[in-house]
Amino acid sequence: MDILLIIIGAALILTGIIGSFLPVLPGLPFSYLGLLALQITSFTPFTAMFLVYWAIVVIVVMSLESILPAVGSERMGGTRYGIWGCIIGGVAGIFLFPPIGIVIGPMIGAFVGELLSGQKSDLALRAAIGSFIGFFVGTVIKVAVSLVIAFHFVRAAL
Repeated sequence: MDILLIIIGAALILTGIIGSFLPVLPGLPFSYLGLLALQITSFTPFTAMFLVYWAIVVIVVMSLESILPAVGSERMGGTRYGIWGCIIGGVAGIFLFPPIGIVIGPMIGAFVGELLSGQKSDLALRAAIGSFIGFFVGTVIKVAVSLVIAFHFVRAAL
């Protein structure tokens, strides 16, 4: 039974790493489930606090993933209109144009929001680029966390 759980856990870890790159898969929860699969083996390699810590990290990073495009837009000079456009564009992009919509939705939303606020197109484009940078930073963080979880999995499984 332990071997089956390790195989399932490894598949979940791999799915989590892939999901960190692909917007359609929630990568970090899959990676965390991989840790849990290893935990229910007969040798239970992790402490309860370790699992609680990683659950908190996964929740925080998933929350950051949602707001980083808006933060990036704001840092590049976006106004409230651009930030709201970024958020609305991100939500709309997920549903209207999956999976690419999660990348371009916030950018288009920030750009349109800035134009609606009366900003010039160059400033609106700058806010849209900031939203893309925020998305990229969020992706890098997700990949890093997935790889660290994978490291802990491999170390504990061997």
